[in-house]
Amino acid sequence: MSTDHQTPPHATTAPTPAPSPANNAPASAPIAGAQLPVPSILGLDALFNNPVFAGGIGLAGLGAAAAFGRRAAIRGAELLRRQLLVNIEISKRDPSYSWVLAWLAQPRNDSGFLASRLTRIRNLAVTTSTRSINPAKPAGDEGAAARIQADFRVQPGYGRHIIRHRPGVYIGVSREKASTTTTATGEPHETLTLTLLWAHRHVLSDIFTEAHAMASRFHEGKTVVYTAKRMEWTALGKPRLKRPLGSVILDEGVKEGLVADVRDFLGARQWYTDRGVPYRRGYLLYGPPGTGKTSFIQALAGELEYSVAMINLSEVGVTDDLLAHLLTQQPEKSILVLEDVDAALVNRKQRESDGYSGKTVTFSGLLNALDGLAAGEDRIAFLTTNHVDRLDPALIRPGRVDMMVRIGEATRYQAAEMWDRYYGDIDADKSGCERFIKRLGELGLFGDSEVPEVPKRHTSTAAIQGLFQFNKNDMEGAINMAEGLIPRTFEAETPLEGSYVKSPA
Repeated sequence: MSTDHQTPPHATTAPTPAPSPANNAPASAPIAGAQLPVPSILGLDALFNNPVFAGGIGLAGLGAAAAFGRRAAIRGAELLRRQLLVNIEISKRDPSYSWVLAWLAQPRNDSGFLASRLTRIRNLAVTTSTRSINPAKPAGDEGAAARIQADFRVQPGYGRHIIRHRPGVYIGVSREKASTTTTATGEPHETLTLTLLWAHRHVLSDIFTEAHAMASRFHEGKTVVYTAKRMEWTALGKPRLKRPLGSVILDEGVKEGLVADVRDFLGARQWYTDRGVPYRRGYLLYGPPGTGKTSFIQALAGELEYSVAMINLSEVGVTDDLLAHLLTQQPEKSILVLEDVDAALVNRKQRESDGYSGKTVTFSGLLNALDGLAAGEDRIAFLTTNHVDRLDPALIRPGRVDMMVRIGEATRYQAAEMWDRYYGDIDADKSGCERFIKRLGELGLFGDSEVPEVPKRHTSTAAIQGLFQFNKNDMEGAINMAEGLIPRTFEAETPLEGSYVKSPA
């Protein structure tokens, strides 16, 4: 009998345990079909997986982007500025500098909320001018003192400002002072810059026209005198009141002939151009001192509405090159004046250790500056001298001096004209004038005395003018003091013993 081996009921069969991964296969076993990663040689994967490093890279990128954007914005703003704005720079050496400053100083009605706040000028500069006022003295008050009137002109100072020219038109003003200085005066260089919208550029023409008109009104009735300082011309003090041409009394016909010749020259510019002749004219006024040479030039400038440009040829430092440069840069509408040319080119030797030193103008340099390759055009030049016999013929030849006029001692005609100018209102019947002229003749002051006891002598118009000014409203006093017009000769006095003290050398 066979016996079957049976599993008891209720008996469970234990499952076969799965093979352990640790025992049968590695933990990183690749999945079938997947590509294995290539390990980094520099180890950059670890850096980029580092959150601190990745954050730094992000911040650096943002900074670079911000810097690029800032630069692009600046470049774009500059481009936009160049396209929309126009700037004009004015140097202090330019004549219009003072004109525009005066124009900016005039008051403006900046009404409106925005305009009143944008155009507030907080940096101001002031220019002060003074002049004496002689009030009418009351009777018996001889000690009344003259008053001084001060005029203050406020203008924009250094810095940036905004002004409103008219509704809707605003102008940026920038006034700056440079660190460099002018060689002639030692003053720092200054610039004035005006900024407007390109659409308003036509306003610049209006600004300069108005500024020039204001300057012309300020100089109306005045004569500006320029003097040479190193390499440039500068105004000598304040503008002077124009001297009336009638206040200068020359001999009969002399003044009229000079004025007519100058006016003819001014009206003949095209005639000179058509013939290829340099447009310049020179005059030589010679004669004794005090006869009115310089006074006539000043009055002529006022009559023609010209300025006066003076050069001192004896000044140390005025060389040939500088003289030629100054004459080519002569101010517009000005009369060139070279006084006492006879004394300017003599005694040029070294004197003492504290005397003359340095270069000055040579005779050939003066000739070339007046009429040479370096000579300028569009010029009226007046030379004066007290000793015409000392001048070299090369200096006064035609082309350099086109007209020579002697301004001599006072004549009967001049004395009578001056009397009428000073006492014409109180000497209606001319009797006082006749007695004055007769008295001067008796003293031999007209150089034509026929009395042997009376020497032939002369007096100057300056001396007669001084006599009249001393006796302002007293013509009898002027007649009685006519003897004081006799020229006096002064001799050196011999010092008395003990009248001075010798000091050791």
